[in-house]
Amino acid sequence: MLAARYEKTGPAHEVLRVVEMERPEPEAGEVRVRVGVSGVNPTDVKSRAGATGGGLPGPFQIPHQDGAGVIDAVGEGVDPGRIGERVWLYFAAWQRPWGTAAQWTRIPGEQAVQLPQGASADLGATLGIPALTAHRCLLADGPIDGATILVAGGAGAVGHAAIELARWAGAGRVIATVSSEEKAALARAAGAHETVNYREDDAAERIRAAAPDGVDRVVELSLAQNLQLDLAVCAPYAVITTYANDGGDEAAVPVRALMGPNLVLRFVLVYTMPRDALRHAVRDVTRALHDGALSPLPLHRF
Repeated sequence: MLAARYEKTGPAHEVLRVVEMERPEPEAGEVRVRVGVSGVNPTDVKSRAGATGGGLPGPFQIPHQDGAGVIDAVGEGVDPGRIGERVWLYFAAWQRPWGTAAQWTRIPGEQAVQLPQGASADLGATLGIPALTAHRCLLADGPIDGATILVAGGAGAVGHAAIELARWAGAGRVIATVSSEEKAALARAAGAHETVNYREDDAAERIRAAAPDGVDRVVELSLAQNLQLDLAVCAPYAVITTYANDGGDEAAVPVRALMGPNLVLRFVLVYTMPRDALRHAVRDVTRALHDGALSPLPLHRF
């Protein structure tokens, strides 16, 4: 098969090569998937560049955590009836060399999730990291029925999934921050009731106008940059959940401002989230797929 791989981390043009290699055979509990679409996320780029601090899981790494394809072989202990099943994949390259940037991959069976017939392979390949992250950010602290949700970066992959999952899960109102009218259109298409340009001086006032009682959950991608804005618009007992460190690692935490209204500051890394929460997220994302509640962003295809 053809596969992209690297043997050491570094700049893409120095370490990433497309090579021919043996097609992998599934081991016990695994399935082999003929990959139709491989999804690339920022986490894949950072890992290849060596920015995450982890080493390779073996002598080589085929990158990309997410993808979609068709199961064509199963290992011991896996129902042979799964052969021919369309699936979406998650965590394919997490502590394993067999990412989805190849014509075939092998993966634990539970990480190959049935893709409904109405869902495209493009959509399936964009679910794993973004949708599972968004689900955890939204629902780690319980149901959101009737809640007001603020999604920072509503035109990004996680933000897009968060808007759609929030609407699917029963949120009463979803507000998204964006940086341009083009991105506002993407957030509205995903289901945001209101969009606010976070670069404007009156961003807090506009969010407050859309949510007079404050927001109940914040899905945050840049805590260092946005914490003051979040605090200005949160309702008492709200939860601010951050899943990225865009804008820098350091954020000054004003303890009294969080303590007074009993706010929660939560951090999410999708790879290390509790296993029961991960299974919950996979179930809900699949249910949302069956309900037609999820859609892909405009994609860059390589």
